[in-house]
Amino acid sequence: MKDGIHPKYTQTQVRCACGAVIETGSTKENMRVDICSKCHPFYTGKQKLVDTGGRVDRFNKRFGISDK
Repeated sequence: MKDGIHPKYTQTQVRCACGAVIETGSTKENMRVDICSKCHPFYTGKQKLVDTGGRVDRFNKRFGISDK
């Protein structure tokens, strides 16, 4: 590698809006993110099914599926 052309790689902290702090290595220092794996709905299991225009209800009615 050539000297002087690569950025410094240091240990840094990534802070999420939920308060989680993650230690990692990066060329940037003290990053802030809006969402992380501890608060993202996909990873926490709190993901909701978005019903666009009643498509899910129409499908359930067509095939006689009860949501109870």
